[in-house]
Amino acid sequence: MEGAYYAIGGVFAAAQRFVLHFHIAVTIPGSNRAMSKDTVLIVEDDSALNEMLRFVLDRHGFKAMQAGDASTADLCIANRIPDLVLLDWMLPGDSGVDYARKLKSHPLTADIPIIMVTARGEEEDKIRGLDHGADDYVTKPFSNNELMARIRAAIRRSKPQRSGEAVSYGDIRIDPDSYTLEIAGSLVEIGTKEFQLLYLFLRKPGRVYNRAHLLDQVWGKDNYIDERTVDVYIRRLRTILEKHGHAGLIKTVRGVGYRATAD
Repeated sequence: MEGAYYAIGGVFAAAQRFVLHFHIAVTIPGSNRAMSKDTVLIVEDDSALNEMLRFVLDRHGFKAMQAGDASTADLCIANRIPDLVLLDWMLPGDSGVDYARKLKSHPLTADIPIIMVTARGEEEDKIRGLDHGADDYVTKPFSNNELMARIRAAIRRSKPQRSGEAVSYGDIRIDPDSYTLEIAGSLVEIGTKEFQLLYLFLRKPGRVYNRAHLLDQVWGKDNYIDERTVDVYIRRLRTILEKHGHAGLIKTVRGVGYRATAD
């Protein structure tokens, strides 16, 4: 089955409303390996195909979350924000394009790469999908190897600071190579953008970053994210730090931006 071409069918169940209440808990993972696995959310109502995609993702070192419809996908995201979403075009009562747009319009999911999987291969369809939030577009039939390569590439692009030297700051150690955060010797789970923000701050404590600079460094220069999104992620980062005894680490410089400072 590996590398073979196959067609993906099936549709998502439409969500009548799109309400995301994301509560990302800070937990102590059981191992480095669990932290380092990238998570892919599969939204597919064909249970056999959903399971096959999970199997292929598992074999390639990913952790898969599975949903049979958009509402279940929302619950998955509320439990854990994935590193990437596989999204089919067709949705009964709604379209994958509309669902992608909803994800991209919410500040807590705007940075998640979306690969749209569809049998619609016309150029205008691809343009429409990309213009409405998809980061990549895979046309059926396709190979497993091609899909995995596209997933890896999309996740790499979403984590520009994943490689670099580990930084220690007091009892905090943050390592972009293993993508781990340790506070007082314990591993702490943290979202992708919060991790990148903290790594940026701790590389140069005391340096002030304005919102535009943070957007360029963490979200990329070719982003269309509102600067207020930075404030949302700073609040989430502060919540994590406060729970681990570093309430005063990220300071607001009024009228300018943010910086890391001693507690």
